[in-house]
Amino acid sequence: MKQLFSLLAGMFFLAGNVLAADEAPDAMVKRVTDEVLNIVRNDKDIQSGNSKKAVELVETKVLPHFNFMRMTALAVGKDWNKASPDQKKRLAKEFETLLVRTYSNALTAYKDQRVVYKPLKMQPDDTDVLVRTEIRQPGQQAVQLDYGVEKGDAGWKVYDVVVAGISLVTNYRENFAQEVRNGGIDGLISTIAAKNKQIATAQADKK
Repeated sequence: MKQLFSLLAGMFFLAGNVLAADEAPDAMVKRVTDEVLNIVRNDKDIQSGNSKKAVELVETKVLPHFNFMRMTALAVGKDWNKASPDQKKRLAKEFETLLVRTYSNALTAYKDQRVVYKPLKMQPDDTDVLVRTEIRQPGQQAVQLDYGVEKGDAGWKVYDVVVAGISLVTNYRENFAQEVRNGGIDGLISTIAAKNKQIATAQADKK
């Protein structure tokens, strides 16, 4: 899991302003990637490991473009149907916080990676596509980083990130299923909340 976290730094490059309704998903990814990379390259605080600033960047630039409710449902799998509406909201919020806190660390580790965009395979009426990219860094093997993106009333939103063939949401599924077996849906919520507090404490200790 830790290796997956480190590879997912590219996730944070997906951000930006309100999307144009007719903007293709791959064009959106490229546009907002450039915007966030420019912010990181020119922000010495983030480069030096300022987790608070990194979290703020993720919250303002990334969160609006992710469908965390669907991401959580996919991560929880069949147990999602056992959750009440209130539990689903709490689960999605804790999962969102977990991803923000975890991957803000990856954002501060950004150095000189380069993003290469692959041709988009998409039909005119498609509303669910895979935007494929590759993260390259001198002296290291390139990492395939793909985005599962769906189009809804609010435009294109990411519902999964696939790193080197490993899906972010399904990577959590086995662990989440075990937590539900041990303590039910509330037990899973408590476990994620405890992890969020642990990460927050570790980030505060680094300041």
